[in-house]
Amino acid sequence: MVGEHAEGLFYVPLATTEGALVRSYERGMVALTRAGGAVTRLLADENRVSPVFVFEDVAGAADFARVLPSLFEDLRAEAESTTRHGRLLRVEPRPLGREVAVHFVYSTGDAHGMNMIVKATDRACRWLVERGQAGRYYVFSGAESEKRASGSLFGGGKGKRVTAGARLPARLVRAYLHTTPQGLADVWQRTVLGHLQAGTLGYNGHFANGLTALFIATGQDVANVANSAVGVTSFEVLPDGDLYASVTLPALTVATVGGGTGLGTARECLEMLGCAGAGHAPKLAEIAAATVLAGELSMGGAIASGEFVDAHEEYGRNRPPSPDPHPPAPSPVPSHPPSPGEGEKEEGG
Repeated sequence: MVGEHAEGLFYVPLATTEGALVRSYERGMVALTRAGGAVTRLLADENRVSPVFVFEDVAGAADFARVLPSLFEDLRAEAESTTRHGRLLRVEPRPLGREVAVHFVYSTGDAHGMNMIVKATDRACRWLVERGQAGRYYVFSGAESEKRASGSLFGGGKGKRVTAGARLPARLVRAYLHTTPQGLADVWQRTVLGHLQAGTLGYNGHFANGLTALFIATGQDVANVANSAVGVTSFEVLPDGDLYASVTLPALTVATVGGGTGLGTARECLEMLGCAGAGHAPKLAEIAAATVLAGELSMGGAIASGEFVDAHEEYGRNRPPSPDPHPPAPSPVPSHPPSPGEGEKEEGG
């Protein structure tokens, strides 16, 4: 892969109980590698907490929303007094009736940092109450979309916004994905319409599969798959007949310090990727984007070629082991417990 933070060949650890998943992602990764690798870019890196303030009427809520930006430097000083790593980047008030939800948007470095920025935000909110700017607040409003899928994630501010793309020659699409660029583009068009009918947020085949497996392997907060798996996949046929495939993840939440990243095999998996410790979260984000791109290519190819069911039959775990038609006869059960020393006598005889 060719990224600004991750470049080279990576062996991606995946922890899953789905039998066909690893084989599918492996196939997509081989296709990408033969095509010269995925190009990745990290576009934004933020996290947010969105408390809600309650006022007597809509006028009070509107006045608060108007004055809040002028208090930013004081809010930043209060918030950052609780942490050495979190930096408050901006505040975004969103009035609704007599309430105002406020996005407190932070840089959290290489940590997920949700607990850290909740503490910082709570301190800033208390300062607003002490100053008489607000009377009552709740530190979570739900507008932050932490561990939830929502349309607001596409606007950024919740995790790492990252994209990956690759140009695949038609011959490689045929050789490794058993279809054509036009076949993949046709699957894309038909299933986009299905997503629209379902009211789905974004469009992708199975971001959640690859992200969950990677999250478990590398010690991430797995519940953040709910927001991280919101995104868009695109397949295009280029004028020369090649395929251009890309994925965009606007709210990817990954970390290389804190939480479960230092525990057990998670640390080993991060070390295998060269992503353990401080300074490596952007690299892990680019690897994650390239990983889900591989999964999208393989799943699209399986659907376009009609191999999806057969692949799961061959590589999946769809059936329990067949029972033995001639099981061994059970051992006889003694009608009474052996008397002391009886076993020893029989062995000695």
